[in-house]
Amino acid sequence: MNSEFAVRSMRPGELELVLEWARQEGWNPGLDDSLAFLEADPSGFFVGSIGEVPVGSISVVKYGDSFAFLGLYIVHPDFRGKGYGKAIWEAGIATAEGRTIGLDGVAAQQGNYRKAGFEPAYSTIRYGGVASSLPASTLVAQPVLDSRLEGLQRYDAAIFPQPRDAFLAAWCTSRKGRRTAVVRKSHKIRGYGTIRRCYEGYKIGPLFANDADSAAALLAGLIPEAKGAQIFIDIPADNREAIALAEGMGLLPVFETMRMYRGPAPAIPLKHVFGVTTLELG
Repeated sequence: MNSEFAVRSMRPGELELVLEWARQEGWNPGLDDSLAFLEADPSGFFVGSIGEVPVGSISVVKYGDSFAFLGLYIVHPDFRGKGYGKAIWEAGIATAEGRTIGLDGVAAQQGNYRKAGFEPAYSTIRYGGVASSLPASTLVAQPVLDSRLEGLQRYDAAIFPQPRDAFLAAWCTSRKGRRTAVVRKSHKIRGYGTIRRCYEGYKIGPLFANDADSAAALLAGLIPEAKGAQIFIDIPADNREAIALAEGMGLLPVFETMRMYRGPAPAIPLKHVFGVTTLELG
């Protein structure tokens, strides 16, 4: 290992570089994910560098006082097999000491994650393709007003393991290539979802809803934003209603990961998770 190697917090512009690495790995991040990612936890993003040259990365984003989520664990191909990944991993994990840590692991790495103390919780299947039809619903989704996010943030906190208000304020702000919709019944939120432009097509996430009817309304309201491009949704395999919705639109399984936790697994109501927010941040 080069004597100049060190792990440090990311500097301005480096998260964009790492998201480009993620694109090259085939992870297909959103075109403007960096802003919301940093709002989630500005102290949660790290690079391993040799002098001024980043060679690897990891994010360990902390939510509340008891939960963190690990992602963006990448070593640039030119620097693999030299011990840098292990050093970056250990430095990142150390920043979340005492917390439950979650991650979404690809099949090839799940054995290594288990050795590091992570236990499987549930599979997540990415469904993708061009929607052949929109699902029918008795409800209608409405655009989220940027000035009225408080109710949405409260709704999210009942499903995600910890509140993440700053992240949602950035993630759900409407701008080119990004749109958030909400479903209400009797003035109460029954679900919400975000669609965002990615390097390839669009991803929908989160897609949180009380039931399949509410999720269908959100999908019907969000998918036209893609204008016929491919869409992708990361769905917990245990949510059979969500999978039925995806299959009903003609989407097919394209990728699978395993949600794993080190520490007590949070109690997530998967029946309300019709689409994971993002595999990088949970």
